[in-house]
Amino acid sequence: MFAVPPNTVAATASHTVAHPALVAMAHAADNGWRRLLRYDPDRRWTALLDSTEDHEVWLMSWLPGQHTDLHDHAGSTGAFTVVSGVLSERVARAAADGGPPEATHLVRAGQTRVFGPGHVHRVANEGVDPAVSVHVFRPGRRGMNRYRTSPAGPIRLP
Repeated sequence: MFAVPPNTVAATASHTVAHPALVAMAHAADNGWRRLLRYDPDRRWTALLDSTEDHEVWLMSWLPGQHTDLHDHAGSTGAFTVVSGVLSERVARAAADGGPPEATHLVRAGQTRVFGPGHVHRVANEGVDPAVSVHVFRPGRRGMNRYRTSPAGPIRLP
């Protein structure tokens, strides 16, 4: 799902210069988050794992049927790694992009998806098993803009 050729990203000890996908994968592999993990039957559960001036790292759990609304990350870039289960990411596109108005990606345990400013998506657990994911936001979560779909592409809601 996500591949970084070895000669394109410098592997460093400092997460502040590492690609958000590398930060997400490192936190997912650390397993220190397991003691924090909870499930909320009413909504997706989240916990802040790490916060620096450069990025935030969040742990999220998803019971079957839980999802986000269609949204962007208000200018933040980042990535998420699925630790267990399967998440679906529906990405909305502007009609001017020339492709279909949306694409859906299944993200399985061990796989990572990246996003940049203007990336509009909806993430959901459409399976029968719980899912866990680690999300990195650079420079941190600035909020979320919500959208609705239209034939012309995503339309931002007020």
